[in-house]
Amino acid sequence: MHSLENEWVARGSRSTASAERTGVREHVRPSVTRAEEVVANASGENFPVALRMLPARYRRHLTNLYFFARLTDDLGDEARPGGYGGAGSPPVSGGFPGGRPPGLADFRLRLLDEVAADVDRIYQGQTPESPVMRAMAETVRECGVPAKPLRDLIQANRQDQQVTRYRTFADLRQYCELSANPVGQIVLYIFGVATPGRIALSDSICTALQLAEHWQDVAEDLGNGRIYLPGEDLERYGCTEADLAAPTAGPAVRELMIFETDRASRLLDEGAPLVGTLRGAARLAVAGYLAGGRAALAAIRTQHHDVLLRTPRPGKRRLAGELVKAYVRGR
Repeated sequence: MHSLENEWVARGSRSTASAERTGVREHVRPSVTRAEEVVANASGENFPVALRMLPARYRRHLTNLYFFARLTDDLGDEARPGGYGGAGSPPVSGGFPGGRPPGLADFRLRLLDEVAADVDRIYQGQTPESPVMRAMAETVRECGVPAKPLRDLIQANRQDQQVTRYRTFADLRQYCELSANPVGQIVLYIFGVATPGRIALSDSICTALQLAEHWQDVAEDLGNGRIYLPGEDLERYGCTEADLAAPTAGPAVRELMIFETDRASRLLDEGAPLVGTLRGAARLAVAGYLAGGRAALAAIRTQHHDVLLRTPRPGKRRLAGELVKAYVRGR
């Protein structure tokens, strides 16, 4: 999972935004207490997981979920031997054979294994080592969250270390089942409204949200060695990896992005009736997720589908408007 610009995400973390971020590995260690630094830059995220207007009990659990999801993403995307963010980051403690860290993928997989071990501790009634996971344990206990969504999110980041291309849309959708859908499932448990029917609708929304993020971040992902655009679609529209590396999108890339954006919009619309099944805080939160996806796709269209020129980001006014519409219409 990656990134809709909005003012709703993790407001409580803003005070740490100017603080120096600690090494990713240290967030897994019990010695660190400032776990909120995992989301110090949360204002750039797509998902309004801590809408300020929600009751405190829901904000707390949604923020715990955000910390967990952000931690797994940071370990899978950013962690490097020697520290999290380059200069100024503390060194990563050793324990590697010969005193040298393994390859980057192996290093990240080890860190993800540590988080997975903490998930096991939660469901075995033990105390997790990470402060992020200790907070998540409270949410699991109080909201009855099953283990599978947590393990799926970790597995998605493991997959990112091993898979950098997706041949078909079906393959990409299976990845979204690990990387995005679990977030929506956990949200439903937090609000006490999880049912098979609602989970199916939520999965459609979350897959669309993940696709929207991928389409916003085509250039960034390519810089990280990953392409989420399905190979079959690249071939269909005559696009090459060199086209994706250009400073601006040519006609073929724009046509491809029109197709991908429209498909994500249809998935959002398929899941949108979920809002109408909910009331109160749950309705507001899910309407916020839906609004985030619609605003992100609108930003791509506003930029004439040139996702290479710069990352398309929606404005706060568009986000607020989409939220009101989704909440009132119930879809």
